[in-house]
Amino acid sequence: MSSTSTHRRWLEALTDLPTASGVEDAVVTWVESWAEKRNHRVTRDDAGNLVLRPRGRSRRRPVVAVAHMDHPALVVTGEGSGEIEAELRGGVHAQYLEGAAVEIGPLVGRVSSFDSASKHATISVRGSVLAGAIARWRFDPAAIGVVEGILAARACDDLAGVAAALAAFDVAAERGVNHLSVLLTRAEEVGLVGAIAACKLGTIPEEARVLSIECSRESGEAPIGAGRVVRVGDASSVFSAELSNRLSAMARTAGIPHQRKLMAGGSCEATAFCAYGYKASGLCIPLGNYHNMIDIDGVLAGRRKARLGPERIALSDFHGLVELLVVSAEMLDGKSSPLRQQLEDLYASERRVLAPAHPA
Repeated sequence: MSSTSTHRRWLEALTDLPTASGVEDAVVTWVESWAEKRNHRVTRDDAGNLVLRPRGRSRRRPVVAVAHMDHPALVVTGEGSGEIEAELRGGVHAQYLEGAAVEIGPLVGRVSSFDSASKHATISVRGSVLAGAIARWRFDPAAIGVVEGILAARACDDLAGVAAALAAFDVAAERGVNHLSVLLTRAEEVGLVGAIAACKLGTIPEEARVLSIECSRESGEAPIGAGRVVRVGDASSVFSAELSNRLSAMARTAGIPHQRKLMAGGSCEATAFCAYGYKASGLCIPLGNYHNMIDIDGVLAGRRKARLGPERIALSDFHGLVELLVVSAEMLDGKSSPLRQQLEDLYASERRVLAPAHPA
């Protein structure tokens, strides 16, 4: 039986893997190996997204937890040595890239120039590099790890979401919850591409309730360590109101502390699923150093020099998200909206006050 210590081990392993949009191979290999060891079924759709489905059949409508396997990084486009060309895949401000130290496998390099219009960079590196290689940001190994309950990692967004989805799936399987599936998508950081492909391919059933898992940029209203978040929307859209309301109601019923926030610091895959007709909502944990950028507001305001650093999440938020995912899968059903029933009960109790004061 898996435990929080086991889930933490998966979290730390996944968030240390190199990954980028279109080059999620290390994560795919890790997940497929994990699934084989845990005797879980995993398949790929035609876009390369991974799908984990429970064994056995259920008459209940499926619940699908979705997380993406990529993270912002530079991808080498011109192989060679010395000065090589690369493409930025993901949202990182140009100020952070000039002179940034990178690692390409065992090799160490530095960004010598970056063009924000084309998103192309030149990297100075000693050694030969192949096209398609990932150049990720280089950090002091001593800066990676857990201190006072805070994990500092190379890529929490969204590999912590992947870890949470897998942990929840594993716990649900142990409890015999056989209507929870997991969809792990590719290329989210360049425009929700993997999620859009999954919608167009029909990778998950049309009747599925989709729970999009993210690490979302922290804010004063949703700081690190304040708990898991039921996300009602993002920078692009408002999610399925009924599903979001159900998630909040279930969390309250189960006694799970949570926040209910918009989290408008970016867009997530729930936006794509809603646009393509799915019932979708979001669950997330607050993220520090979003996309590895330290003090974005201070840098953009000119008050601070741009520096890249490990992303940060609270372990308590991560474990709380796993718990909320499992409870959501267990409690979601096809009954009428709890809110609608509450309103009906209120109406039945108090409609007498609508009676005319002086009936004809």
